[in-house]
Amino acid sequence: MRTALIALILAALPVAAQPQSLANQLFGARQMPSLQEPQAIGSYANGCAAGLVRLPETGPSWQAMRLSRNRNWGHPDAIAYVQDLSRTAQQIGWKGLYIGDISQPRGGPMTSGHASHQIGLDIDIWMLPPRRLDLSVAERESLSSISVRSEDQRSVNANWTRQHHALLKQAALDARVDRIFVAAAVKIEMCKTATRADTGWLQKIRPAVGHNYHFHVRLRCPRGNRHCVTQTPSVAELSKGGNGCDATLEWWVTDFLNPPRRERTEPPAPRRRHPREFTLADLPAQCGEVLAAP
Repeated sequence: MRTALIALILAALPVAAQPQSLANQLFGARQMPSLQEPQAIGSYANGCAAGLVRLPETGPSWQAMRLSRNRNWGHPDAIAYVQDLSRTAQQIGWKGLYIGDISQPRGGPMTSGHASHQIGLDIDIWMLPPRRLDLSVAERESLSSISVRSEDQRSVNANWTRQHHALLKQAALDARVDRIFVAAAVKIEMCKTATRADTGWLQKIRPAVGHNYHFHVRLRCPRGNRHCVTQTPSVAELSKGGNGCDATLEWWVTDFLNPPRRERTEPPAPRRRHPREFTLADLPAQCGEVLAAP
């Protein structure tokens, strides 16, 4: 059944696209979402999404950036979250938010860049406080964000402000959020002022490589999206009461930046395939239906 469905999808694609059976080529070719009930399908790095909606290019408190990528599509929960957080940004003193990638119109693996952002629940938010919210299309392509991390990766730099801290705190306090990825230096800086009362939300702030120009919000699976797979363990399942400001965080500025030399006693682990190498058969079965839907 599944093989027949994949064959039907490929037959319906333009002839030029047929030799490319990679999933990122198939999903990247779709310029509009499927006319289906909104559903996040699969996991953040192996899935797709039905019925996504577009974040308007400009709103009273946000602008979508890099419009040429066509990645300002998300689950309705994600779009509502962006709009809510952008209003919060105005309350802390910013003009709003610049929004980076969310998902492609039907989610799925991307032709370039992210391994995640596949189910409409991942949102990149620039560290650059907007000076204006009337950028032209050309300006949105050329403007760059700012890094808030030092060159040695061990601390924040002069671009980091109290408003960044306040924004990340408010972003994490939202019950829709599962976790937020930031540069390790940002997490370390936020831990310096952590108190016991900070435990719940600060646990959601997670260090990750490549997040010094933006922070990456990951939402929980929306209620009723039965094919959506939330990461395990999710923040909701953590019961120890920690805030992540422990030896695990210290690893980022010790072993990660300056790995100790170790004798290799075991063969290297097999290379993991990147989502750019996935075919449609590697994704959840429902993704074939999303791809074939009008």
